[in-house]
Amino acid sequence: MVPELEKLLADYDYSFPPEALATTPAMPRDSAKLLVYDRAQDTVTFDIFRNIGQYLPPRAVLVLNDTKVIPARLRLQRLSGGIVEVLYVGTQSGDIVALCNKKLANGSSLLQGDTPLFTVKRREDGHYLLTPHFPLDQLLAVLEKWGETPLPPYLKHSPLNEAQRRVEYQTVFAHAPGSVAAPTASLHFTPQLLADLASHDVALAYVTLHVNLGTFAPLTAAALQAGTLHKEQYAIAPATAELLNAAHTQGRPIIPVGTTALRTLESAASTTGFIPPMQANTSLFIQPGYTFKVADGLITNFHVPRSSLLMLVAALTGREKLLSLYRVAIARGFRLFSFGDAMFIK
Repeated sequence: MVPELEKLLADYDYSFPPEALATTPAMPRDSAKLLVYDRAQDTVTFDIFRNIGQYLPPRAVLVLNDTKVIPARLRLQRLSGGIVEVLYVGTQSGDIVALCNKKLANGSSLLQGDTPLFTVKRREDGHYLLTPHFPLDQLLAVLEKWGETPLPPYLKHSPLNEAQRRVEYQTVFAHAPGSVAAPTASLHFTPQLLADLASHDVALAYVTLHVNLGTFAPLTAAALQAGTLHKEQYAIAPATAELLNAAHTQGRPIIPVGTTALRTLESAASTTGFIPPMQANTSLFIQPGYTFKVADGLITNFHVPRSSLLMLVAALTGREKLLSLYRVAIARGFRLFSFGDAMFIK
């Protein structure tokens, strides 16, 4: 490993007991633990997520990612009868871009039962290009019928079955299909909590960023040297841009819910904080030293050690402070990662 990368990753390492890894979500969702860190006062408060409204600044605007997780993993058969796991990543010129757990020969067929679904076109940049045997606009229907919801690698032992995953690994406001992972900070919200917040002068704004596998990929030396991450597609609707720009002009605090919402805002914003309606890709790599243009805080979960997501959060708090908050949370029995508890940095 490149020495600079190893040093950087070591700076963002921490230990935790095995029982701190949450394999199922809190029930009900808004009963998750909440750590509130006030940067101005350098104080820490502990509560449950249902009470998040008590800690939001007056007239806050919460920005949520309305992407919808798709059942992107398919278990298919070769003509020889062997099973292959295919994970949908995206599309490219009419083909499916996928990861496969076994080596596939160009021109070979992949079937679901007796139904041919794909022909292997070629391997490219570590992925396979698969030509579908159905119109591409039917892809979501195919995945809904035969696919499985992918969970992060550290949740491979989650006891949730597929029917439960399709409900629990999905936000209550999921709308735009396209993610292979959930924007997990938003999993804590319930319809009732959202309604309560809106009734107390908290504005809710929705953006879309489709989370891809790069979220879980280890940070590479190339990413460190380039100062960029994997590409993810995002969209900001005109009405959302109008709401956010008005809030920015009026001095209303803008609080992204999750690192995906934060990266969307910071990727789209001009140096003055103006956000246009747009669709684009982002590879923004936020780490300490970054100057935020829009975000006035962050609601987030507790992230995997040695990850770019941990570095993003440290850009708000400082590395040493963030790691100290993690140590305190772990000592108090907080649960970590996708199904874990929450932190609000204000």
